[in-house]
Amino acid sequence: MEYLFIGKHPSIEKIRDLIAMVAETAFSVLIIGETGTGKEVVARLLHQSSNRKSKVFVKVNCAALPMNLLESELFGYEKGAFTGADKSKPGKFELASRGVIFLDEIGDMPMTLQAKLLQVLQNGEFTRLGGTADVKVNSWVIAATNHDLDEDMAAGRFREDLFYRLNIIKIEIPPLRERRQDIPLLTKHFTKKFKREYKIKGQFALDEKLRKLFQLYHWPGNVRELSSTVLRLLVGDDPEAVRSELVENMDADGIPVPDEMRPAGQQDGAEKDKKGREGDALSLKALTADATDYIERRAIQHALSMTGWNKRQAAKMLKISYKTLFNKMDRLGLEKRPVP
Repeated sequence: MEYLFIGKHPSIEKIRDLIAMVAETAFSVLIIGETGTGKEVVARLLHQSSNRKSKVFVKVNCAALPMNLLESELFGYEKGAFTGADKSKPGKFELASRGVIFLDEIGDMPMTLQAKLLQVLQNGEFTRLGGTADVKVNSWVIAATNHDLDEDMAAGRFREDLFYRLNIIKIEIPPLRERRQDIPLLTKHFTKKFKREYKIKGQFALDEKLRKLFQLYHWPGNVRELSSTVLRLLVGDDPEAVRSELVENMDADGIPVPDEMRPAGQQDGAEKDKKGREGDALSLKALTADATDYIERRAIQHALSMTGWNKRQAAKMLKISYKTLFNKMDRLGLEKRPVP
């Protein structure tokens, strides 16, 4: 698969130059950026540009597994290491030897595993879970996170020595709101991509108001959210419903919205507040319930937008269970869209 890093903003051009310069070094790379900015795309491009491009690219999401499973996933285990380990199994580091291992969400790695990762970076060796023999590997380590690692180190959540080992080369990807000039280019790219992938016929173009709103919107989910929004429109989602949702997200995040950007009949926050104050016939209990529903709806929509409608990630972001998220979405009448 070919990976593209779309954009003409100077920061994107600088990242492309850095990829070309770093790809032959195999120095550890730390990719920093908000959710949805394209950190994995940069990691894939580093792999494709290197002399390891014919070798494997192994991805591990450090936030997706509990510590004991993550350790066995990364470093493998010996037969009898734990109940059910009826044979030895190599870990991702062994599988990625001579290739690339991409440690996504490195900021979520437990401290105890950070020490073992540091050993691999320092010596190129480790022991499997339940083992005693050293395993030697030659894996190019590329890590990524949306955390502020300086803050995590100050709070004792991330090891300073590991940070300096990972941070030989740092690539910072700006959020989409800081490179708005790339939004039309990205919109055109995703339109062509999805039309080709899903065999969608006919012409497609944003109407004038939606095009202007795309430029104004703050895109909390960054490029991933833009991609998801374009796909929704391509497969027939109502443009007015999409516009209403974007405006509601802006209201929820305190972003000013010009009146001409609002769908017909949608009141601005000030008007709603005024009518709420005048509605003295409503009970305090009813007002509280309405306010709670409004806040929950906005918070859930915001989390879903930021994660590209990945409900498991949204539930984690909201610090509620997957089941609770589904129940709240059902009660609040939020559509359960499939993840693109």
